[in-house]
Amino acid sequence: MNCTEKLSALRAAMKREGVDAFIVLTSDPHGTEYLPDHWQCRAWLSGFSGSAGNMVVTMGEAHLWADGRYHIQAKNQLEGSGINLQKLGLEGVPSLEEWMKDNLNEKSVIGIDGRTIPIELYRAYQKEFKKKKFSVKLDLDLMSEIWNDRPAFPNGRAFEHDIKFAGISRLEKLAAVRKRMAREGADCYLVSSLDDIAWLYNFRGDDTPNMPTIYSYTFITKTDAYLFIEDKKLGAFKETLVKDGIQIKKYDEILTFLKSYNSTGNIFIDPNRISARLFETIPECLTVFEGAEITGWLKSQKNSVEIENLRRCHARDCAAVAKFIKWVKETVHNGTVEEGEVHDKLFEFRKTGENILGVAFTTIAAYMANAAQMHYRPVKGEGAKLKPEGFLLVDTGGQYYDGTTDITRTIVLGKISDEMKKDFTLVLKSVIRLSMAKYMYGAYGSTLDILARGVMWENGMDYKCGTGHGVGFALNVHEVPPRFRYELIPATMVKFEEGMTCTNEPGVYKEGKWGIRTENTLLVEKDYVNSDGTFLKFETLNYCPIDWRGIDKSLLSPLELQWLNAYHAKTYETLSPFMNDEEKAWLKEETKAI
Repeated sequence: MNCTEKLSALRAAMKREGVDAFIVLTSDPHGTEYLPDHWQCRAWLSGFSGSAGNMVVTMGEAHLWADGRYHIQAKNQLEGSGINLQKLGLEGVPSLEEWMKDNLNEKSVIGIDGRTIPIELYRAYQKEFKKKKFSVKLDLDLMSEIWNDRPAFPNGRAFEHDIKFAGISRLEKLAAVRKRMAREGADCYLVSSLDDIAWLYNFRGDDTPNMPTIYSYTFITKTDAYLFIEDKKLGAFKETLVKDGIQIKKYDEILTFLKSYNSTGNIFIDPNRISARLFETIPECLTVFEGAEITGWLKSQKNSVEIENLRRCHARDCAAVAKFIKWVKETVHNGTVEEGEVHDKLFEFRKTGENILGVAFTTIAAYMANAAQMHYRPVKGEGAKLKPEGFLLVDTGGQYYDGTTDITRTIVLGKISDEMKKDFTLVLKSVIRLSMAKYMYGAYGSTLDILARGVMWENGMDYKCGTGHGVGFALNVHEVPPRFRYELIPATMVKFEEGMTCTNEPGVYKEGKWGIRTENTLLVEKDYVNSDGTFLKFETLNYCPIDWRGIDKSLLSPLELQWLNAYHAKTYETLSPFMNDEEKAWLKEETKAI
């Protein structure tokens, strides 16, 4: 079916159910970022392939909301579809729920697959819906009805994540969770986020693309731990879990388990991670306590074993990326390399190293104007051919048993203009200022964001995304809670703790011209303690050449130049053990002092 036929089929199902508007979210029952094909409902319906964006379909209209990362991409992919693009973040653009309140009749009936909407988002919708007395049906799975060849539910396998990588046993993690539950006054705790469950029980799996997790739920009390997962996904690993006292139940039993739970007490949930459908199943005998995911807070603070693993992991990964840079600079003159080849070529270099699991996300490989789309991903055979001029932006990451990586380099392929050099250097200045930060314990991501973004603001520019996000450990490349964003919202009001990792990735994006981004991953560590309190700083984990051919040295302060030269000296020291003599000679040139 084409887009028009799909919308017609959905409207026919809506009419039968008495629904005036149906919301299609980019989500699954667990709030998973990288969705398997089974849950790619919004992408299938709209043709827009971005990783975020929500739709509303009425009997006469269809609208899709996309944030600044995807404005250009969504505009191109929705052309001719009959779906209107709402560019989130721009002045005058209403939110999805505001648009519905302003454009639907009073007492309209709204349909949502309640498994796919977090309770906190549902409450935000309801604030607007109540103003027009909308009623909501949460038990509608209309997409399965119209998507005749919908891919099967994932059927991956789980495997143990060895203690030499994880650093702490699952029993120690459960003890830490219960200690935090006691602080929160909780008698039990419900978790549905897949990366949190994989971290807690020290397993990984292959149900979800790019993120080694398995579809599951867990319910923890003061004495018991229940894991809801299919036996066939566990195999022999089930015995290991059972020996540690973990009670295994079928994945689909979570709803009946909750409905029949009859012990009084307090249950802790994260309203941003529990679906509305699951929330409605919590029995009345339990009083709901809400807050940020306990497991999320704990896993974001990497332990000493994880930190040492991360340093080794990033060294291998950066060596692979550096070898790719060498390859592309040497090959671009042939005129045969296209954007779509970059993902596979990078993985060729990565898989020669140790502990490889896969990729952390599909590589963003964008030449010149394509890089103005922050999350542009080329289709093999359809991407731009690289030329020995201009910029190639490569944003890439690997999944390893000993860590997850995320790095971006903008590579100079040949001649560039003075304006391009200025933009490249401003991005570098932003990276350096945040990397060098010394700050008091208690600082938030919204506090520190200005160090990077301020460079852009001083030059009359901005990038329509955050400056950085947390990074998991052999898990989700976008990990909460740490992040750098300037908005004062609950998600940014998170204290940076020792052991947290967060990317540093400011950029310049000029539609029709180019996109530039330089990205490293930072580790939070203690600097010193004095009478004023505890001071923290960042350790940079990625050491990979930053192309000096794109730098206008006159725009760097002496301190910034000192940082860059020290960074490149450390880059050579870190990566040269992975290089042969020819590669070392190339690396020496790429990391020379300027």
